[in-house]
Amino acid sequence: MSVEQIRLSAGRFRRKVEWRNARESVAALVVVLFFAFEFMRTNDLLARVGFSLIIAGMCYMVRELYSRGSWRRLPKDAGLSSCIEFQRRELERQRDLVSSVWRWYLGPMIPGLAVLIVAFARINPGHLKHFELVIAVYALAIAAAFVGIAKLNERAARRLQRRIDQLNELSSQG
Repeated sequence: MSVEQIRLSAGRFRRKVEWRNARESVAALVVVLFFAFEFMRTNDLLARVGFSLIIAGMCYMVRELYSRGSWRRLPKDAGLSSCIEFQRRELERQRDLVSSVWRWYLGPMIPGLAVLIVAFARINPGHLKHFELVIAVYALAIAAAFVGIAKLNERAARRLQRRIDQLNELSSQG
């Protein structure tokens, strides 16, 4: 594998990472705007706390995404071994990021969602016949979505590890 091939591969992966970060940022902005709107609409203190916790969690997630998950640029004058080492470090950073998704991405949302579930249960005006069932389905749907997101990230971490292993093999041959 030549320096140019590694540079091309690094460039393609950098664009994927940048696109992911942009997509996640736009989604976070939509969530923040929605919950800020809901915050303004309600007078319930507990619901406002839940909305605030979700907004704070989203801000934390975006900060972590950019501080830990932004792709660094490959030095222009790097030789083959330097390119391989750089690419490996960047892949390891991305692998570590996606494999810790519960800590920085999903986990920060849980307190706000839990508070909102309690707030909605408390302020239910009684017009839903099976409100407990609605809350249970809501909580299970969130849990299922979170587990699905975690599984997707575990799969991405395995794919990244395979690429790291390929680079390790390449550097041991050279």
